[in-house]
Amino acid sequence: MEFLLFILLGFSISMLSGFFGIGGGLVLTPVLLLIGYTPIEAISTSLLYTIGTSMAGVYAHFKMKNIQWKAAVIIGASGVVATQIAYPVVSWLESNGYDTTVVPILYLALLTYFAYKMLKKDKGDNRVDYDATSNKQSFWKFIFIGFIAGFLSTTLGVGGGFIIVPLLIAYYGFSSKQAVATSLAGVILIVSAGFITYAVNNPINFKVGLFLIAGAIFGSQLGAKATSFFKSRSIQKLLGFLYIVTMLSLILEMIELSTVGLVAIGCYTIFINIFLLMRLLKKKAQPSH
Repeated sequence: MEFLLFILLGFSISMLSGFFGIGGGLVLTPVLLLIGYTPIEAISTSLLYTIGTSMAGVYAHFKMKNIQWKAAVIIGASGVVATQIAYPVVSWLESNGYDTTVVPILYLALLTYFAYKMLKKDKGDNRVDYDATSNKQSFWKFIFIGFIAGFLSTTLGVGGGFIIVPLLIAYYGFSSKQAVATSLAGVILIVSAGFITYAVNNPINFKVGLFLIAGAIFGSQLGAKATSFFKSRSIQKLLGFLYIVTMLSLILEMIELSTVGLVAIGCYTIFINIFLLMRLLKKKAQPSH
C-alpha cells in the first residue's frame, strides 16, 4: 500500500512539474520534511525524483518546440559548477546543527520574493516568445541564473526551476511556456550533478525515489501538455499561489503544526491536478477543425 501512495504522490507533484517547470523538488522536499525525513534524506530523494520528472517533462516540451536550447545548456552547465560549491556548505550546516533552521528560513525568503514577482501585475498576457537572436547579452545572464539555481538546488534539494522560471519570465522576456520548458532542460544537468554528489557521500533510498518517478512519468507529460491551453499570466498566477501555499506549509511546520501544513500543500496540489485534468479533458472533447 505504501508504494501506491508514493506513486500517486509522484504523479501529483509531477503534474505541477510539467506545468510550472519546477522539477518537483519545490513541493516534494517540504512534503518529505513534513512526514519525518531528515533534511539530507529529503534533499537526496527530491533530487533523484527531479531527474525523472525533468526528463519526462523535457520530452513533452521538446515535441511542442518550447525549449530554448542555448539558454538551457548555459544555465545547466553553470548550475553544475555551483552544485559542487554548494555541497560543502550543506555538509557544514548539517554537522553544526544549522540545517533544520537555515534551510527552512532560506526557503521562506525565496518563496516570498518569487511569489511577489509572479503575482505582481504586469503585461504577462501580451508577452511574446523570446527570440534568442535578438538578445546578444544573454550569455552572462544565463550563467548567473544557472549558478544561483545550482547553488540553491543543492542547498535546498530542489531542481532550481522555482528560481529559473520566474527569473526568465520577469527579467529575460521568456513567455511562460518557454520558461517552463527551458527550465526543465537546464534542471536535468543541475540535479544530476547534485544527486551524484549526494549519492557518493550519503545513503539514498532508491526504492522510494523509483516509486515516485514511476508516477511522475505520466504526470509530467500531462502537465507539460496543459501549458498549451493557458495564457502566460495565468501560469504565473498559479505558480505564485503555489509559492505562497508552500511557504505557509513550512511556517506551520516550524511552529509544530506539520500536519496542517501537509494538508495545505496537499490540497493545493490536488486542486491543480484536478484543474489541469479538467482543462485537458475539455480540450480533448472539443471537435477538431
